Amino acid sequence: QVQLQESGGGSVQAGGSLRLSCAASGDINRFDWMGWFRQAPGKEREAVASIYTEGGGINYVGSVKGRFTISQDKAKNTLNLQMNRMKPEDTGMYYCAARGVNDGGTGAWYTETLYNYWGQGTQVTVSS
Repeated sequence: QVQLQESGGGSVQAGGSLRLSCAASGDINRFDWMGWFRQAPGKEREAVASIYTEGGGINYVGSVKGRFTISQDKAKNTLNLQMNRMKPEDTGMYYCAARGVNDGGTGAWYTETLYNYWGQGTQVTVSS
């Protein structure tokens, strides 16, 4: 059974940094897409960043470009999200997502339908 477990969330002041990690049970080579989504209170979940694990292609939502960096560590079976120069609007529950090579969905990188494995989320709060 595939499990994704996020860690690294917390509270930070505006301008600060946090680093999120997503630990995958088993080999992350079973995934071809991995990404981070977030959901702010009262809003729909949105894609933040994704990485195509087999080729290294990376995507970011416009609001985090230049501030966030997504990376993978295949040796540790982890996906990371380095968040710098954080803003109050970055507040939300952050979710790790992955698409199974053999059983994943379809859609663009920013659509939830692409991913078929999800973590339970880690809370990020940025105060002004």
